[in-house]
Amino acid sequence: MTFHLAQLNLAKLKYPLDDPRVKDFVDWLKPVNETAEGWPGYVWRLVGESGVDATSVQPLGPETIVNLTVWESQEALWDYVYRSGHLDVMRRRGEWFERPRRPEQVMWWIPAGHIPTVDEALERLEMLRADGPSPRAFTFRETFTPADLEAPAA
Repeated sequence: MTFHLAQLNLAKLKYPLDDPRVKDFVDWLKPVNETAEGWPGYVWRLVGESGVDATSVQPLGPETIVNLTVWESQEALWDYVYRSGHLDVMRRRGEWFERPRRPEQVMWWIPAGHIPTVDEALERLEMLRADGPSPRAFTFRETFTPADLEAPAA
């Protein structure tokens, strides 16, 4: 079976999206998303009603930005995050978002062709928060492969 990597990250805004203090972030959304869509290994990303970004998807309230994507591999996601314009935005995140007090990012393996739901992604994040990194919910700091999903528990 072929697997792809799903990832969720949340970010709690300091100010509403229409506040001038987050204008630079809002202005970055379209170009950063377009870069992702053209990046090698990109598979899918969550978009809301606008068809441009997911800012209208608000399962945790209007102050929380939800980013949910699927990639062919962990390497493809890492390359996008750290070798594209996305890194410029990440460097400025403290201007727009509150500092997280607990994990707000999670990755997990899915069968190729599966599109994760926001509820599924939030469940994976809760697994990570409750149990720490595992083959079912992990981060860049402690990663797992699809083979780890089928490995017997130690």
